[in-house]
Amino acid sequence: MYKAIDAHIHLDMYPEVRAREICEELVGNNVLGLVAVSRHLASCQATQRLRESFPDHVWAAYGFHPEQALPSDAELAELLAWIRERKDEMVAIGEIGLPYYTRTEVEAEGRHFEEEPYVKLLEQFIALAAELNKPVVLHAVYEDADVVIDLLHRHGVSKAHFHWFKGPVSTIRRMIEAGYFISITPDVCYEDEIRTLVREYPLTHIMVETDGPWLFEGPFEGQATHPRMVHVVIEQIALLKGLAVAETAAIVRGNTERFYGLNARDKD
Repeated sequence: MYKAIDAHIHLDMYPEVRAREICEELVGNNVLGLVAVSRHLASCQATQRLRESFPDHVWAAYGFHPEQALPSDAELAELLAWIRERKDEMVAIGEIGLPYYTRTEVEAEGRHFEEEPYVKLLEQFIALAAELNKPVVLHAVYEDADVVIDLLHRHGVSKAHFHWFKGPVSTIRRMIEAGYFISITPDVCYEDEIRTLVREYPLTHIMVETDGPWLFEGPFEGQATHPRMVHVVIEQIALLKGLAVAETAAIVRGNTERFYGLNARDKD
């Protein structure tokens, strides 16, 4: 069977015992490895430990997830210093972005949400990516994505991965023109918006992900999210693109290896 890579997973959010089991199960499920993203300093440290335990299968990204309270100045300084010290062991800065879901929830309740501090925080991480010459893993959907694209242009960061992206055609066109990458989750099996995105986006810039332990609906109802689900995603992409599954799998895997600079090794 063709081999695949899960390009975006919160491995540290699984119970530690389960996270280690998942890593041990990868080879048997024809998954070469995982790009494990992080949410804050403790999350980065947990990701680092998993990377050290499974160096052939876990590639670490360090960052600060936007859908949470802002860090204090001291916390941010500590995190940025920690990341700089480990620049050679990570494949990307991430997950970073803007708090679209928190903001819209607050605004739906009739309250004001101050987004500017989050924009400033994101810009610091994008500047760090430019400084360290690292790709960025982005949580940026709908109108937030255009703000992020402007920041990427401002700092000359061209290697950007918009995970689980959703947005208007105008933004999609900007992303394609800039050569940014996206990754598709198992909801491609049942979400028309994602199926349309796959049809429109160049296959040369598509990866696959689970965003585990996030749970999915449709045919995945009641199932714990596991990296092996990326195989179903690849099959759906192949169907939507009118290509053979093996050809699609090879392209998607190559995209991920090229974007993250991976040396994924086939192991029996």
